Amino acid sequence: MAKLKLYFAALVFTSIVSMSSSASLVTFIFGDSLTEVGNNNFLRYSLARSDFPWYGIDFSGGKATGRFTNGRTIGDIISARLGIPSPPPFLAIAKDVNKLVKGVNYASGGAGILNETGLYFIQRISFEDQINYFKLTKDTIRNKIGEKATNTLCNEAMYFIGIGSNDYVNNYLQSFLADSQQYTPDEFVELLITNLEKHLMRLHQLGARKVIFHGLGPLGCIPSQRVKSKKKGQCLNQVNEWVLEFNSKVQKLLATLNSRLPAAKFMFADTYPVVLDLINNPTSYGFKISNTSCCNVDTSIGGLCLPNSKLCNNRRDYVFWDAFHPSDAANEVLAKKLFSLMFSDSPSPAPAPH
Repeated sequence: MAKLKLYFAALVFTSIVSMSSSASLVTFIFGDSLTEVGNNNFLRYSLARSDFPWYGIDFSGGKATGRFTNGRTIGDIISARLGIPSPPPFLAIAKDVNKLVKGVNYASGGAGILNETGLYFIQRISFEDQINYFKLTKDTIRNKIGEKATNTLCNEAMYFIGIGSNDYVNNYLQSFLADSQQYTPDEFVELLITNLEKHLMRLHQLGARKVIFHGLGPLGCIPSQRVKSKKKGQCLNQVNEWVLEFNSKVQKLLATLNSRLPAAKFMFADTYPVVLDLINNPTSYGFKISNTSCCNVDTSIGGLCLPNSKLCNNRRDYVFWDAFHPSDAANEVLAKKLFSLMFSDSPSPAPAPH
């Protein structure tokens, strides 16, 4: 672990100091609702949106921004700790090259590794389409600063990827969808890895060299899955086993790509044990409840926090905001824990109550 922390710290440090035109680290973020900052606000027919109350109630200004939580995402908090602004959503700045060169967030609620994932949301930006938008970003930047400078920027930037949750929660775990009927669990994870390999190789072809892939958390323990348990409120162990298998195969894939692709520095950030510990031991982190959400959601119609939903009395008591997403307070704990794991070479201190 110590070697991994030093490697990650060196990766970020070299990215910062090697940027010849700026002291700022440039980051490109790909993913789903856990890291989205507002792309789906621009998708007129999308059902995967959070640009309404009570989302954003604890964000700066107290208004919904398209983040699927009551406040900040983990990406927002890590960006702040890196001393850089949280990258804006691509669809808000697609034609503004002066903003594109500073970093972009392509994440989209409902998105997955597979194009068919999240189909019932009508509109979402799949991982493949997020990469297409990155190519468009690169083309736009090239037209402004030239081929050489653009290649340098893309090679030295950091790429954060967190995707795959929806491929299970909003695809394979839905018995009425084709993938759940067509594939065994082993076949499905192989399908995910095959497609993920294709996407990562394309990102590398477009210039990505320093990539952090965030593994999946214990999806069987999120509120939307607990309600399906035969023992009311318990984690779905089978789902968690599938997640662990996925994470293991991603780690092996990244190691293979590092050995095959020129200058590739792909790293796996294992979020599973951190999230599981927070869920299993909420009081150790200053929380009271981790098995249900602060927002009283109806999981039969999606599990999002609608304007007519009733909120809990103290939002900082809850690990989960809605049926799928951590609260701002939980994101703060998770971001600090992950940051410490990646940058500190010494044991992390006991978590302080928030």
